[in-house]
Amino acid sequence: MFHALRHRLKTFSRDSDGSVSIEFAIYAPLLLGVFAAFYTFFDAFRQESVNLKAAYTVSDLISRETTALNNDYIDSMYEMTKLLIRSDSNMSLRVSVIRWDEDDQRYYVDWSAVRGGALEQWTDGTISNVKDDLPNMPDQERVILVETRNQVTPAFRVGLPDLDINNFVFTRPRFAPLVRFEGDVDAGGSHDDGAGDTGVVD
Repeated sequence: MFHALRHRLKTFSRDSDGSVSIEFAIYAPLLLGVFAAFYTFFDAFRQESVNLKAAYTVSDLISRETTALNNDYIDSMYEMTKLLIRSDSNMSLRVSVIRWDEDDQRYYVDWSAVRGGALEQWTDGTISNVKDDLPNMPDQERVILVETRNQVTPAFRVGLPDLDINNFVFTRPRFAPLVRFEGDVDAGGSHDDGAGDTGVVD
């Protein structure tokens, strides 16, 4: 009995006959799952890279401006940013000009403009929340701060959660000491260094 069973097992192990359609039905879901996982993780890394490049692009363009910006300019930067990233994702953009005051040992906001619903304008009172992320600057030096927030849903559900991609990029003005914003500007508190009004863009 044992000898017959052993013989049958050896015969089965050496048998190379099979059905291609059955083997395909067994392996196809596994292969498709592996391909979907590779694509999803690759797309996630690509989205992070694209978002960072988009933030640097906006920051670099604004740093070259020598005339006052307006709402139409910020709108165009927002539309360009959305074109650079995945179109079906939720994008928010915040552009601000931040100034360091040596006497007060704190940062002030010259102006701040927001597009999209995930971010709020910086003010003199709230900019201190990210002071550790801002660069060390000489007295009355200014930087252009560009932030993006992109909420991306993975292409396939392979265990990767929804992505909340945040970028925080700052650049010095290149051809002018500061980049102004035209239009109505609210008062930015009691601080006055003689360099003009500061505040938040509506």
